[in-house]
Amino acid sequence: MRKVISQLRQYKKDTFLCIGLTAFEVVMEILLPFITAKIIDEGLQAGNMPAIYRYGALMIVMAFFSLFFGATAGKFAASASSGLSANLREAIYANIQTFSFSNIDKFSVPGLVTRMTTDITNVQNAFMMVIRVAVRAPLNLIFSFLMCLLINIHLSMMFLIAVVFLVIVLGTIMTVTMKIFNQVFTKYDDLNASVQENISAIRVVKAFVREGYENTKFSKASGNLYRLSVKAEGLLAFNNPAMMIAVYFCIISVSWLGAQFIVGGSLTTGDLTSLFSYIMSLLMSLMMLSMVVVMISMSMASIRRISEVLDETPDLHDPEQPVMEVADGSIDFNHVNFSYKHGSGKNALSDIDLHIRSGETIGVIGGTGSGKSSLVNLICRLYDVDDGSVCVGGTDVRRYDMEALRNQVSVVLQKNTLFSGTILDNLRWGNPDATEEECIEACRAACADEFIDRMPDGYHTRIERGGANVSGGQKQRLCIARALLKKPKVLILDDSTSAVDTATDAKIRAAFAERIPGTTKIIIAQRISSVEGADRILVLDEGRINGFDTHENLLRTNAIYQEIYESQVKGGGDFDQPA
Repeated sequence: MRKVISQLRQYKKDTFLCIGLTAFEVVMEILLPFITAKIIDEGLQAGNMPAIYRYGALMIVMAFFSLFFGATAGKFAASASSGLSANLREAIYANIQTFSFSNIDKFSVPGLVTRMTTDITNVQNAFMMVIRVAVRAPLNLIFSFLMCLLINIHLSMMFLIAVVFLVIVLGTIMTVTMKIFNQVFTKYDDLNASVQENISAIRVVKAFVREGYENTKFSKASGNLYRLSVKAEGLLAFNNPAMMIAVYFCIISVSWLGAQFIVGGSLTTGDLTSLFSYIMSLLMSLMMLSMVVVMISMSMASIRRISEVLDETPDLHDPEQPVMEVADGSIDFNHVNFSYKHGSGKNALSDIDLHIRSGETIGVIGGTGSGKSSLVNLICRLYDVDDGSVCVGGTDVRRYDMEALRNQVSVVLQKNTLFSGTILDNLRWGNPDATEEECIEACRAACADEFIDRMPDGYHTRIERGGANVSGGQKQRLCIARALLKKPKVLILDDSTSAVDTATDAKIRAAFAERIPGTTKIIIAQRISSVEGADRILVLDEGRINGFDTHENLLRTNAIYQEIYESQVKGGGDFDQPA
């Protein structure tokens, strides 16, 4: 709770102003029934018109002040609650940016989306209710009860019985529903996951005619959410019957006993009238408190989920005195062991001892799950090793400032991502200060200029979200150009030419040799033609080095490389390459 409330920051003033104005509003409302009793007793029953006018004018003034205080408090409540939700979203988003890949792996994407939308909206609504209703209702209740005590102590004891009854009922309901709401928000994650997966892969769903299956999966997730929501709301529905029991009990008991006190002369008609007003005010305060209980029940589960993200600390940290310069593109793996879950005993890489000279072109090949992507993720320190060390430029990557390291190790990942904006906007992710001429030069090296020149607006053509208006091969070439703009000392292509034809692939590799000869290039590929021209080729098998030599030597000595080569050559070569 403290972690969430600390995000109020600049909206603390609005919060306290709302609470103060709400208190003044309550004071005005509490005094109105008291003035009403004066009008009845000193004005109507005594036939004193000046007293009626005097007290009537006072009531109008007090009602005006109550309205003013209430409206202003509502404005400050809206400002404080909306400000809290805005700060929470910014804090969560900013913290996510600091996460390493291992941190992100702990939270599903739909789960993070739910936290930043549904959960924060629940907290916003609950906070607004707390600083308005949860301040107004207790003050109203206390002041109403004090006024009742001033009028008649014996009748006031009826309220205590009702209050004890409601506290027991509402406390029980809150305890049970909080557990259910914890499950409800987990089901929201499942529902969002189903929606996100379906929409992002809608083309595949259509191509395989799987709409019915997806509808069934969504209905199941929606049904689970429905059943839990009905269970929680069904319990909360007992609030109103419990409240009505308390209301009718108070009305009947006060009417019965009040009539006897009036007959006995110890209570006036005006006092009984104001007592009924205070009864309704007191019971309405209890009704509002029951609504607060419901909102708090829902928001507590949300607060815990939000705090999980805010409390998460990055697994990777910069050292106290980080190295800011990468000397060269040399890479050394010194007996490295790595697993995605430390201590699990399931290594993605085992005893990797590998030494690459600066400026070398290294091919990496191996079967699915052999550890190719895991290997290159360690070079730019997206993960940390379990044992051993990874050095770039002769320095352990853990000693570098991470931003300085990643600016010199440029990675084109398997999943190519483009963002909404022009082609130039996307290219300048590699270098925000790059000129248009530098962008064009990088696109020539990546063979992207040939399709960009055919576009109506050239480099100013707008890319739709996710690169929906370009092909897979075009997207890959734009991502390679973006990486080249960083002018890195190490360039990693993680199967990032798989969607281009072999002729274009060869042009890209030739351009690399000509334009960035001093850059260390690591090319992960599935086809032999993409790596056979490399200085050396690394063969991985089940997370271990199976071979590391030139194309010719591996053909003579390495069984796995021979098998891959034979299967591709005897199969007729690549789809656009003659046998």
